[in-house]
Amino acid sequence: MDGHNSEDTKESTADMSAFVQDLLQQMVSLSLTCNALDDMGSRINDLEQSINDLKTEMGMEGSPSPVVSSKPNADDMKPEEGSA
Repeated sequence: MDGHNSEDTKESTADMSAFVQDLLQQMVSLSLTCNALDDMGSRINDLEQSINDLKTEMGMEGSPSPVVSSKPNADDMKPEEGSA
């Protein structure tokens, strides 16, 4: 009977060791994921601040948007009076 208890104890110890290793791996993985999310959040905040700074600069200078519209104006589409 003593040999049987010894095997149970070894098996129980092995199971506990495997459980602790698995738990540790999960904790490390979670920590890395949290760090990556924190870094991403920080980058998003920096990007938002840069966008707001650019908006402020454009508003202070009063300059028009550098993007040129590709749509023709209504005036450009009117037929000339002399032609027809």
